Amino acid sequence: MSTLAASHSRFDTGIYHGKLGMWVFLASEIMFFTGFFGAFIVLRNMNIEVFTQSAHHLDKVVATINTAVLITSSLTMALAHLALEKGNEAKFRLFLTLTIVCAFGFLGIKSYEYATKFSHDIYPWTNTFYASYFTMTGFHALHVIGGLIPMTWMLGKSLIKGYPQEMHHRVETLGLYWHFVDLVWIFLFPTLYLIF
Repeated sequence: MSTLAASHSRFDTGIYHGKLGMWVFLASEIMFFTGFFGAFIVLRNMNIEVFTQSAHHLDKVVATINTAVLITSSLTMALAHLALEKGNEAKFRLFLTLTIVCAFGFLGIKSYEYATKFSHDIYPWTNTFYASYFTMTGFHALHVIGGLIPMTWMLGKSLIKGYPQEMHHRVETLGLYWHFVDLVWIFLFPTLYLIF
């Protein structure tokens, strides 16, 4: 553990404050999304025919591509942290840029999916399946945007003044959040697109 990270660690846990705070935050996020999945299961069992018919109108190919894009971003995020930890800022910038590009790519593909649905007069109020679909994917997209903001700030800081190697634990903490966002999508993808 770096000197800076160690200076911000708790005596009882030995974990960097920000990292501990992120784990607590992610625990609350798990409960948040569990509520969505629980409601989805109940609504599905009450409207199985509507859910089955509606799910067949979703584009599985586009969603599969989007899943690959997001999983790739998880890999590049881990590589960005590793590069900074080893003091290679050029690679840190490269992998962080790739992560940002993938995140924008994911949002672009999701926007295309939404636009396609709207062009076919499919909206969140069309039926309970689409209400669930737009709510769950919409909140997930907000989490992607929430990850993009600190990523862009870190990249900007690196380009302007350089990003200190000693602060790699902040990138690691952001990486935890980003892997969680990816993990939520890995559950959303089969739930919405594949099980019907």
